[in-house]
Amino acid sequence: MTDFPQMIPPIISIVGRSGSGKTTLIEKLVQELKHRGYRVGTIKHDAHHFKIDYPGKDSYRHFHAGADTTVIVSSEKMAMVHRLSEMPSLDTLTEWLFPDVHIVLTEGFRRSDKPKIEVFRAAVADTSLCTENDNRIAFVTDDPLSVDVPKFGLNDVQGIVNFIVVTVLHVIPNTSPIS
Repeated sequence: MTDFPQMIPPIISIVGRSGSGKTTLIEKLVQELKHRGYRVGTIKHDAHHFKIDYPGKDSYRHFHAGADTTVIVSSEKMAMVHRLSEMPSLDTLTEWLFPDVHIVLTEGFRRSDKPKIEVFRAAVADTSLCTENDNRIAFVTDDPLSVDVPKFGLNDVQGIVNFIVVTVLHVIPNTSPIS
């Protein structure tokens, strides 16, 4: 029996300065992709040592007793805390966590080698966050500045999703996703 490598779904990083609208854009992209029948995973990069569990809770106590992985689960959702010795790559995270999605959208991860869509608001910053070496594939903005990649308005969710479907998922727009 031959083992075939698992296909890692495409990953796109949504990047931009704080307050530019990255989270709002991801929410809208997820909703539109789901509306079109795609399964979507998301990963949020946090450089501030986030807390998912709190002192006194059972799962907190399990983890702080030394468990390497702690999962809390209900009939509606699941959360996992897993000890890491180093930051895993986006490919590794995606392979572990998203074996059943069509696409993974990340918030942040500007330094990764993944394709990026930059969100830029003139009221937040004077200059673009990405450079020509950052693998930026699209620019979402309220500013008339000229860029060397396709540019979309902040509310052009359908246009952005059409772009993602064609250029990243390689599917003709308005057709069903490949299962």
